[in-house]
Amino acid sequence: MLEVGKANFNAEVLSSQRPVLVVFWARWSSACRVAAPALNEVMAEISGRVKLVKINADENPNLSLWYGIQSLPTVLYFLNGVVLARIVGAASKEAILGQLESSTQNNGTSPLSGPSTEHG
Repeated sequence: MLEVGKANFNAEVLSSQRPVLVVFWARWSSACRVAAPALNEVMAEISGRVKLVKINADENPNLSLWYGIQSLPTVLYFLNGVVLARIVGAASKEAILGQLESSTQNNGTSPLSGPSTEHG
């Protein structure tokens, strides 16, 4: 998973041609450690259709503040620079995928459908 910060956030997330799943995390967060296995399963499932990046909330306080990150982990799902879904706390693979699916139903851009064409 690509590490993103203030310097490359615009290029890697907001200007991305693909949907982007952004995970805000911190080393000290036990909830982030609990969530890691489910997030790894999600990454394996949607890799190639969705860009996957992580942001260390401690090292990027301005991004955390801008997106209202109050609990870790927080997962934001971006499409064309817009947040379509927010998942806060340790969630199961099914809960994360379900939230992504429901947030994109209406525009036909589900991260769960379509061929895998690129890894990242």
